[in-house]
Amino acid sequence: MLCLEDCLALCELTEDEVLAIAQHEHIPAIAAAELGYYLVCTPAGEMRIKSIIRDDIADARVRGDRIRELALKLVLRNFVLQHPYCEERHRRQLRAVERRHEDAIGASARAAATPKMA
Repeated sequence: MLCLEDCLALCELTEDEVLAIAQHEHIPAIAAAELGYYLVCTPAGEMRIKSIIRDDIADARVRGDRIRELALKLVLRNFVLQHPYCEERHRRQLRAVERRHEDAIGASARAAATPKMA
């Protein structure tokens, strides 16, 4: 039988990130790990997780729970560092790197296809 630690090892999220999803969606932590894994597989899903954590931060602020608010801000910071596609400025940088990589692959493929003269 799988336990929460097993699910965390598979879902590419930290325990705090999974617990933030669980709190936001009012679901058990294991279900939140499954949902988190599903969401983290796409940039749009990463944006959704970022939004969930931001909502939890706002809820903590409204409740006056400053400690929880600060803890969630740290969770959000770490999430953005680990999943750069959820941050617009990082997405632009990563797309530029990907384009350069694709251009380099295309150029080497064209060079390999060009017949060499003796």
